[in-house]
Amino acid sequence: MTTTTEKFGFENQFGHRLSGRLERPSIVPTRAVALFAHCFTCTKNSRAAVRISAALASQGIATLRFDFTGLGSSEGEFAESGFASNVSDLVSASRALEGAVGAPSVLIGHSLGGAAVIAAADQISSVKAVVTIGAPFEVEHVLGQLGDDLAAVQKNGQAEVHIGGRPFVVDKGFVEQVYDQPQAERLKTLNKALLVMHAPHDDIVALENASAIFQAARHPKNFISLDRADHLLTNDRQAENVAAMIAAWATSYLPEFDEAEEPLPAGLVSVETAGGKFRQLVKCGSHRILADEPSTIGGGDLGPTPYDLLLASLGTCTSMTIKMYADRKGIPLEQVHIELEHSREHHDDCATCNNAQNRIDVIDRTITLKGNLSEEDQRKLMEIADKCPVHRTLENRIDIHSTAG
Repeated sequence: MTTTTEKFGFENQFGHRLSGRLERPSIVPTRAVALFAHCFTCTKNSRAAVRISAALASQGIATLRFDFTGLGSSEGEFAESGFASNVSDLVSASRALEGAVGAPSVLIGHSLGGAAVIAAADQISSVKAVVTIGAPFEVEHVLGQLGDDLAAVQKNGQAEVHIGGRPFVVDKGFVEQVYDQPQAERLKTLNKALLVMHAPHDDIVALENASAIFQAARHPKNFISLDRADHLLTNDRQAENVAAMIAAWATSYLPEFDEAEEPLPAGLVSVETAGGKFRQLVKCGSHRILADEPSTIGGGDLGPTPYDLLLASLGTCTSMTIKMYADRKGIPLEQVHIELEHSREHHDDCATCNNAQNRIDVIDRTITLKGNLSEEDQRKLMEIADKCPVHRTLENRIDIHSTAG
């Protein structure tokens, strides 16, 4: 896992507190910020929202997914919301992002959220690219999900409707908001790169909607068919594939990775906190590694523990040293496999222990050598294992000098 998730709350224009989750890259630099709009009556925790946001973050695109007014953990009444409030919520989210991590350059909308990002795009000047996934061309398409309950809403001004087996209260204002939305004109004057993604066999929003969106928009525009996907992208692999395609497509409209830090000098290692309770970002040369602790003790389990790294250091150095010696001596070694385990043991007569409990650290190292090796080959290689530089360092007295930076 190369991303981290954090709570991200903000207020909309009516003072309601909206609940979001911000997916950030953990190792690669953040090259851009994206804003994800979920489908009608969905939440930020829908499978598509979670998977796509995390996959985009792993590609260097920090992504915010949030609950629209009255949905999920966000404040406000769903009955008093509607398409216009969804668009307004997106604008509020973009302003919150700009003040926290950076203005969004990509808007991504799923289903009705796709229609919302088209409507919001001209109100967010930082946006360079817009992506729709299974979006309707006409906003009023959403009324089809109300079924026979639509008549009750129009007659009584408000009614409880059932969508996806869940009850929602919808009033007449919601219905009125979806009529006469100028989506065709918005697409014609979008002036942003557009990617239209749609499943050919979408049984909620027909493929013809994608065609209408694509035809109404001007270039630059692209269409990607989501073969074998369903409307809600319930298959995790499909959702991750969608994110990978979005990231690849958006590359042309996003900054290059040239803002990455210069590699550290050889032999210098940098460690810094990276969010969470224990998470650390380790930098060495041009490499980035996350270190963490297991979830059982409050960590995020996003990387090896400090002792894992210590054992890995000894193990890799041992293996390299054995392989280098075998190559130099012409020994037919095919593979080295090493398992290591750290523990502490008590020694009553320990003359070299540096603690009052007379405890010493012990590393058990099991080395398996594969190849057509003679007993003499095995003996020499096992002997050379103890001469690897890290092994010698660990057996030496080590003085650590700490200074304030």
